[in-house]
Amino acid sequence: LPEAFVHFLEANGLDPTLYTPRYIRVKPGIEEVEAEVKCNLEKLEWLPAFFSLPPHVQIAGSRAYREGKIYGIDAASGAAVMALNVSPGDHVLDLCAAPGAKLCMILDLLGDSGSVTGVDAARHRLAACRTMLQKYMLGDQCRLFVADGTSFSVIPTRFKEWTSRRPWKERKRASKPELIYYGQHSGVVGLTKGELGYDKVLVDAECTHDGSIKHIQKFEHWGWRTFQRRVLDAERTDDLHSLQLNLLTNGFRLLKVGGSLVYSTCSLTVAQNEDVVEQFLKENRTAELIEIDAARNWPCKGGCLPKTWRFDPLTSRTSGLFIAKFTKL
Repeated sequence: LPEAFVHFLEANGLDPTLYTPRYIRVKPGIEEVEAEVKCNLEKLEWLPAFFSLPPHVQIAGSRAYREGKIYGIDAASGAAVMALNVSPGDHVLDLCAAPGAKLCMILDLLGDSGSVTGVDAARHRLAACRTMLQKYMLGDQCRLFVADGTSFSVIPTRFKEWTSRRPWKERKRASKPELIYYGQHSGVVGLTKGELGYDKVLVDAECTHDGSIKHIQKFEHWGWRTFQRRVLDAERTDDLHSLQLNLLTNGFRLLKVGGSLVYSTCSLTVAQNEDVVEQFLKENRTAELIEIDAARNWPCKGGCLPKTWRFDPLTSRTSGLFIAKFTKL
């Protein structure tokens, strides 16, 4: 690791030596894949359908991977999805959906009812989501929009009804989202005017990714010279704080009363996590932090704010992740 990153970890009280674990999620109903990936998988007792994978094993060439039986996703990311407590019939918004592993997990949990709306500002990354949906045959109840998550305004109702409700020129700050995928059962029907809004919202916000094993490894290819600009630069961190707050605020605006929103980042810094949550709560009086009941059985620790949680390589043997859960009063 570059010296600047080691100093960054030390300043945040983190051990730089444990950026190694890997995990896969096995699709529901598929239990035996060990022979296909040619290794022993260790089941995670605290997270259903998740298994740890030895670092040297490559799953991309396996039949199980090609046939969509398994997909790679960090266990901490799976915990963020589980914190949503998705129920059949829910209409879920994934406001920062790319590259798509969490989106697929949400759809797995929904089964044959409800819907998921995936949003991301990067078209090429969202196109990768679309590819995953098709590969894993999960797209019937999903729609994907290329759009700015800080101003996205499509509520869970029929797409035709929404587009005719107000002229585009009257929509504040919003540019027209580009619909790049629309599953045959992803239209949401049966909502009354008072119920407009998503049942569950996931805001896995853009961040410095300093807690992500996969992102740190990418600098071997990108070059460590870019690390200072992408992760450690103070101006970049300030811009991210503003973006994260705006994503959280807009996601909460699209949440219906009584619904649940999970905010997460794969950063280990307070500035991108607890500081964002504190500022958001000050500015949104109808927002309330709530307990994540399942977290009591997770290998994580409490954040700097009550009811928030942190995964890190040292404590959890996962990538770093911060999780906070809100409801709308």
